[in-house]
Amino acid sequence: MSTMEPMLTDDREIDASHDDPMSHDMMGGDKPVDRAYRFIRTLPRWALWLIVVIWLLPTFSLFVNSFRPRDLQRASGWWTSVTDLGQFTTENYETVLGSSASASLGDSLLNSAAVSIPATIIPISIAAFAAYAFAWIDFKGRKVLFIATVSLLAVPLQVALIPLLQMFVGGAHFTLPFFDKTITLIPDFDLAGTTTAVWLTHTGFALPFAIFLLHNYISGLPKDLFEAARIDGADHFTIFYRLVLPLSIPVLAAFAIFQFLWTWNDYLIANTMAGSNPDAIVTTIRIANLAGDFGRNEHLLPAAAFVQAFIPLVVFFALQRYFVRGLLAGSVKG
Repeated sequence: MSTMEPMLTDDREIDASHDDPMSHDMMGGDKPVDRAYRFIRTLPRWALWLIVVIWLLPTFSLFVNSFRPRDLQRASGWWTSVTDLGQFTTENYETVLGSSASASLGDSLLNSAAVSIPATIIPISIAAFAAYAFAWIDFKGRKVLFIATVSLLAVPLQVALIPLLQMFVGGAHFTLPFFDKTITLIPDFDLAGTTTAVWLTHTGFALPFAIFLLHNYISGLPKDLFEAARIDGADHFTIFYRLVLPLSIPVLAAFAIFQFLWTWNDYLIANTMAGSNPDAIVTTIRIANLAGDFGRNEHLLPAAAFVQAFIPLVVFFALQRYFVRGLLAGSVKG
């Protein structure tokens, strides 16, 4: 027995050396990400809270200023209101939420909802079907079509806005060479200056990424589930509705968060497609125009910013439990 004990001790030391972070560094097998993660774990809790406070300080100062009148915003810093609570007023919020045509965000909030909700639901609905088809339905040209779809991610948004706007204004037409004959590919639906043109554009540019993200997750689902469902006589629609959708809730929620935040906070597409129509202005455009000539209403911007950010915050915190799980969807097999 005495001869076995040193051997067992050596084995334990060898095993422990594999788990020792320092041994990884000495052997050169440790990754920089792992070293950074271990460094963050060594930080005391008060240091992490200090980072959080520093990160939130600009937002907090903006929130405090949203309750201060214009003269006080110009005369002193936000921290002076801590000792004088009488400075606070809801006048700024009453102005931006009131009926004034030059400052009210009421109609623009409805327009933003009319853009963001369809631009979030429609891409998810289409992309989920397409991702399942690319992952589990064997049809001719599947790989080529999938590669072509994902390659659309390389198309810059900015270079396509003007052609899309021209299509929304007059439709799409193609003139046959040598025949001098024009064929109408897409008729003129008179969509320019409407919220429909905005969410259609968002939908088109969101589909490639949505299909790519959902395909990575759905293709990683256990194959045995689908084989068992087919043995029981389930068709593709039943498998998709009863198996794929319930199992894909995390990735669907993660994409919904990204897409909703992107469309709600978008300025470029909304200004290009509907900026000329005052009845279709979204909140980002309204806030950009809120300061007025020579910045006379700049004191309203903090309140307007928090009104505009309230709904995205609600959406994020309502779905945040799926956020990390959805971000890692399809990244690990097995």
